[in-house]
Amino acid sequence: MRRVLTAVAMLLPLAFAGGSARAAGDVPAGDAAKDAVGRGAYIFNAAGCLGCHTDEKGGGQPLAGGRALATPFGTFYTPNITADPVNGIGRWSDADFIRAVREGVRPDGAALFPAFPYASYTRMTDRDLLDLKAYLLSLPAASTANKPHDLSPPFSWRFLVPVWQWMYLTPGPVADDPARPPAWNRGRYLVDALGHCAECHSPRTQLGGLDADRYLAGNPQGPDNDKVPGITGSKAKGKGIGDWSDGDLSLFLEAGLTPDGDVAGGAMGEVVRNTTSKLTAEDRAAIVAYLRTVPAKE
Repeated sequence: MRRVLTAVAMLLPLAFAGGSARAAGDVPAGDAAKDAVGRGAYIFNAAGCLGCHTDEKGGGQPLAGGRALATPFGTFYTPNITADPVNGIGRWSDADFIRAVREGVRPDGAALFPAFPYASYTRMTDRDLLDLKAYLLSLPAASTANKPHDLSPPFSWRFLVPVWQWMYLTPGPVADDPARPPAWNRGRYLVDALGHCAECHSPRTQLGGLDADRYLAGNPQGPDNDKVPGITGSKAKGKGIGDWSDGDLSLFLEAGLTPDGDVAGGAMGEVVRNTTSKLTAEDRAAIVAYLRTVPAKE
C-alpha cells in the first residue's frame, strides 16, 4: 500500500501539468533507485550484515555466507545473501525479503532458525528493509552454495521453530516513545533493531530466547562461546558502562578504544570496524543517549 501511495503522489503533478514536463521536486526513477541504494548502504553497515554473512577466514566472497557460528545449540552456517538467483536472494520479492527479516519465514514458507537475529530486525521499518534489499541486490552476486547447519535434535528440527517464534518473536516495528526525545528514540532503534545488540549482550534461556529480565546484562555464552560483557548502567567491571563518560562511549564506538587504553578485539572489534565506526557522529551520540537510560544489572 505504501508503494502504491508513493507512486500516486509522484504521478499527480504530471496529471495536473498535462504530462508535458516533470514537476519541480519530483525525483526521476533512476535517481530514486540510487537514493534507495545509498540509504541501503548505511543500513547495511548499521545492521552488521558483512561480518556475519562473509566467511573471511575461509577466503569466501563478501556476503556469500558460510561463516560458522558456534552456539550452545550447535554450529550454524550463515547463508548467501548476494543477488545470486539460485543460492542467494536474487529471486526474492520485496514481500519475501520483508517476511524473512520481520517474521523469520523463508519464501518457501519454512521457518528460519533464530541464529538469524530476526527477533531484533523485526523492528526495522519497511523503508529501511527495502533500502537494504536494494543495496544488497546492487552488489556482485556469488554462486556459493549454502552449507547445512551442524545441529543435533531437537535443535535441528525446523518444524519446532514456529513454537520458538510464538514464544519469543513479536513481529513489527516499535513506535517511538513520544515522552522521549528524538535522539533517545533513534538510539533505541539503532541498539534494538539495526544493531541487534541484545542478541549478543543479553543472556538466553534454555530454549535460546533472550532473557528479557537481563536485557544487555552480559552473556556468559555469546557467539563462538565467548563471554560478552554487560552494557547496562552498572559500574561493576565487566557488568556495565556506568562509569564510562559520554566521550568514552563515543570513542569506543568510533575507534574501539576503552577508557583504560585497551582496544576492542574479537567479535566486538569486528562490530566497531564494520558497523559503529561507519555511523554518523549523531547516530553514535544517539546510541550513547539511549544506553544511558538502560537500568543497571549486576
